[in-house]
Amino acid sequence: MPLRIVFMGTPAFSVPTLMALAEAGYDIAAVYTQPARRAGRRGLELTASPVEAEARRLGLAVVTPENFKDAADREAFAALKPDVAIVVAYGLLLPQAILDVPRHGCLNGHASLLPRWRGAAPIQRAIEAGDRSTGMMVMRMEKGLDTGPVALFEEILIGGTETAGELHDRLSRLSATLMVRALAQLEAGTLAFEDQASLAARTGREPVYARKIDKAEAEIDFTQAAEAVASRINAFSPFPGAWTTIPFGGKPERVKLLRAEAVRADPSGSISIEGEPGTAVDAALTVACGSGAVRLLELQRAGGRPLAAAELLRGTLIAAGTRLGAA
Repeated sequence: MPLRIVFMGTPAFSVPTLMALAEAGYDIAAVYTQPARRAGRRGLELTASPVEAEARRLGLAVVTPENFKDAADREAFAALKPDVAIVVAYGLLLPQAILDVPRHGCLNGHASLLPRWRGAAPIQRAIEAGDRSTGMMVMRMEKGLDTGPVALFEEILIGGTETAGELHDRLSRLSATLMVRALAQLEAGTLAFEDQASLAARTGREPVYARKIDKAEAEIDFTQAAEAVASRINAFSPFPGAWTTIPFGGKPERVKLLRAEAVRADPSGSISIEGEPGTAVDAALTVACGSGAVRLLELQRAGGRPLAAAELLRGTLIAAGTRLGAA
């Protein structure tokens, strides 16, 4: 008899895992997701979460509590009698009363190599920090934030100019594969766990907190080293979108920076990459930083679509010596 599951998730990241569990034939007693929020251009339309939309497409029961402070919500969860709860980016902290209900506990899909990058924004913070790799983990949840023992994980390399959006999609698909594998082992009685202290000692990965992205962080400071500037641009793409101001026709305009790479030397030797931080060193949007330079590869003007730098510059000259950002 297949495991009886409660699935808990909210954003698009969670959807492939829900789909994979349904396709694998598990008995999904209910899908918990955050309530519909106001969205749209004016913020007036109530919009269901991506997980709710997929659950309804699959014909699954959907439950949307604001939290689990109400005893009736805790009792309703217990009444489902789940063997295990699968939690992927649900967005609510689960109280002990909920964690204790499933007989096999709550398994969480977390997008980092724990104990590195516990917390809200592990994908963005890994790219921002210049990590060469990250991964997906299946852990058993405890009351602490991302502190439970780990069962399975898979490590993947981060591309040199890979954005958070691209890495998000890769890890989302990996989450689905890994969770189905974990449940197969759980059914077979072979799913083993390792506490994070032991994992840290074995791998050398120290606990680091991945704090939530603040929009105030998104303005680019070109006085930083080129590698730090490029990493932040890629980490904040597509959301919240790193930005700077660029003068078009002499008028400064706020522009999103969606992809970049650090430049330490010009192979042709035709230009110097050194200059006042924030100053273009060529006509191809290579910008001097505190050390080295950053080449802006993909940008988006207000109201426009994302464009490669060469396409953005077609018919628009941003000459060497042009100042970007705050004066």
